[in-house]
Amino acid sequence: MNEWLFVGMFFLDYGLLLLLYQRYGRLGLFAWIPFATIIANLQVIKVVELFGMTATLGNIAYASIFLATDIISENYGRRDAYAAVGIGMFSMIGMTLIMLLAIAFVPTPDDFAQPALKSIFSFVPRVVLGSLVAYVISQHHDVWSFHFWKNRLPQTKFLWVRNNFSTLASQAIDTLIFTAIAFFGVFPTNTFWSIVITTFLLKALITLLDTPFIYLAKWLFVTKRIREF
Repeated sequence: MNEWLFVGMFFLDYGLLLLLYQRYGRLGLFAWIPFATIIANLQVIKVVELFGMTATLGNIAYASIFLATDIISENYGRRDAYAAVGIGMFSMIGMTLIMLLAIAFVPTPDDFAQPALKSIFSFVPRVVLGSLVAYVISQHHDVWSFHFWKNRLPQTKFLWVRNNFSTLASQAIDTLIFTAIAFFGVFPTNTFWSIVITTFLLKALITLLDTPFIYLAKWLFVTKRIREF
C-alpha cells in the first residue's frame, strides 16, 4: 500500500510542479520552492516503510525543490536559481519561527489543536539546524554543479547529465550533512550509517525518475507554452 501511495505522491507532486510552471512560468517555480520546503519539513516527521526500508516522508517534496532549481538554472540562469534557493531558506526559517511563537500562546480550555501543533512544530533543535544547514549547502552546490556541467555539455541532449549529476551529488551532500547534525551520536554507528544509506538511495531513486519531467519543462519552454508574468 505504501509503495502505491509513494508512486501516487510522486506523480502528484511533480505534476503540480509542472502545472504551476506552465501556468505561471518562473513565478510558479518561485512559488513551488517555499511550498515544497514547508511540506517536506512537515512530512519528514512521519516514519514509514518503503520498499523494505524504513524512511521518512518528505523525500519527494524535497527532491522536487532540486528539480525546480534545475529548471530555473536551465531556462533562466544561475542568478534566478540562487534567488530561488534564498526564497526556500527564508520560508524554512520563517515557518519555524512563526510556528514556535504560535505554540507559545496559552490556549483556552476548549482548544484542541495545541497538543497536535506542539508535537509537530516543537522540532528538536538539532533536526532544525541539520535541515537548514543541509538545505543551504546542498542547494547552492546543486546550482553550481548544474552550471558546471552545462558549461561543458550545453546541448539539450545532455540535459539529463547536468540534471542527474548535479542533483545526485547534492542529495548525497544533503543527506550526509543532515543526518550527521541531526542523528550522529543519537543512534549506534551501524544504525546511523544505515539511515544515511537508505535515505540517499530513496532520494537517488526519485532523482533518476524526475529526468522526463525536466525534459518536459524544457520542451514547454522552448515551444513557448509557458505563460510568463
